[in-house]
Amino acid sequence: MIRVENNNNILVPVDFSDISNNALNHAVNIARVYNNEITLLHIVDENFFQSIFSSSQSQLMEEAIHARLDKLIESIRSNNPGIVLHKRLERGKVYKTIAQVANDGKFDSIMMGSNGASGLEKIIGSNASRVIQLSKVPVIVIKSKPFGEGYRKIVLPIDLSLESKQKVGWAIHVAKKFNSIIHVISESSSDEFLLNRIHANIRQVEAMIEKEGVQYVSKALEDKVFETFATETLTYSNAIEADLIVIMTQPETSIVSMAIGTLAQQMVNDSDKIPVMCINPVETGYTFDY
Repeated sequence: MIRVENNNNILVPVDFSDISNNALNHAVNIARVYNNEITLLHIVDENFFQSIFSSSQSQLMEEAIHARLDKLIESIRSNNPGIVLHKRLERGKVYKTIAQVANDGKFDSIMMGSNGASGLEKIIGSNASRVIQLSKVPVIVIKSKPFGEGYRKIVLPIDLSLESKQKVGWAIHVAKKFNSIIHVISESSSDEFLLNRIHANIRQVEAMIEKEGVQYVSKALEDKVFETFATETLTYSNAIEADLIVIMTQPETSIVSMAIGTLAQQMVNDSDKIPVMCINPVETGYTFDY
């Protein structure tokens, strides 16, 4: 993945649920391709444990968690002998601890499972949208879609912001490893001035992709009054059976504002199957290691 200095470690929060196990499976397959190390992170909600367990009971619970982590790591190693795996057990608020560990440690990304904001929520799954707001490194939110053949169809929604260029770099980096097709999508507009700006931005994005020899298609989505760009993006992604959607996690300048409360949060919460890569823009320190 894209690295900060010599970071080459994927952080994977695990709670042993099916959705976090699927995220771990994605991380293992990514690690094979990029030669990453993987750190499994389990978080104990300290307030919860203190309220129902004594000190000795908490110690026994932590020992049991370590045993489960060791068993999970051994299972992965038996099928993937070349992958380096680590484990961490931390106490604290789940979403804050995930972000803090990632930001303070040498990690290039977080890969975590989520089943959205509705329905039966697991410990990890209910915290994904909060993690992407606090994390300084990219967060790949994994849903129910299995890894399969990798990220062969990548959807890249483009707006009018300069930060979108960083998003393009990530999409290219992934596409070159998986021989992907990048689907560059944009919002249409009845405003001629805005439409011209959108077209100019798309041409710049296409030039960046062409320079790297990556396949792509471009499409302007219909301007539907009762749908947001987020909804239109998800509809298009589902229609082509996309494998990955790449978005920014802070406010982006668009006809419809694509802030964390709109685009990114809607993507994370509403995408039923497709993984969503959420990227915070950075000023310095990142290099694209193609």
